[in-house]
Amino acid sequence: MEKMIEAQNLTKKFDSLTAVDSINFEVPKGTIAAFLGPNGAGKTTTIRMLTTLLQPTSGETKVNGFSHKEVDKIRHSFGIVFQDPSLDDDLTAEENLVFHAALYGISKKDAHGKIDEVLNMVDLNDRRKDFVKTFSGGMKRRLEIARSLMHTPAVLFLDEPTIGLDPQTRNKMWEYVKELRTTKGLTVLFTTHYMEEAEKAADIVFIIDHGKIVARGTVDEIKKSTDTKTLEEAFLKLTGSDIRPSEASAADAFKSQARAWGRR
Repeated sequence: MEKMIEAQNLTKKFDSLTAVDSINFEVPKGTIAAFLGPNGAGKTTTIRMLTTLLQPTSGETKVNGFSHKEVDKIRHSFGIVFQDPSLDDDLTAEENLVFHAALYGISKKDAHGKIDEVLNMVDLNDRRKDFVKTFSGGMKRRLEIARSLMHTPAVLFLDEPTIGLDPQTRNKMWEYVKELRTTKGLTVLFTTHYMEEAEKAADIVFIIDHGKIVARGTVDEIKKSTDTKTLEEAFLKLTGSDIRPSEASAADAFKSQARAWGRR
């Protein structure tokens, strides 16, 4: 089966901190994969490398067959919904999508039809002329999903996409994603702290801790290997019950490095 996401001996170090430690995994085409781990385990750092926001210290990533060194080709291959809000609140829903289309070189003619398509998909067509600052959190998340699909990506990255959403909106979001997997062959890699969400949505699960992948397989395979009844029980058995600090240390290191790059 065609591999859409690959990591080979992938490592990222920030000074003395090893955030991701020589991990290997792959996600076949049309697969919904969950990437789980405690705070600070290396999830977000891995996503940043896969989406070219960070270059690996060593190792290799591929998305849609393109190496992490082929930045433009990779960026046109994926859509992403970030953990933090990234819409322009002072623009309308439609204007946010027009801006995204322009960034990806989509013609005005093609953009018009695509905007209609994605807004209808997320049930926001009737709010297209409204300013985003008037939207609820769930509506903004739906618009971010619509935006991520404007350029018809082969791969969709979702970083904690349902934080703060009510159950109805979360279920609707996964309906969209699963429909796209079925109809378009979309490949999805998502992070979440909601174990029941991963249990319901994921075809395959990767669990990372201290920068290393400690388990992989279907939900049933992981539960069987840990002799547990739920994915949450398996997760705690593999990663422990201690409360973890946030990924602030890695994030601070990332920001410091970014500032250093900006001074060059």
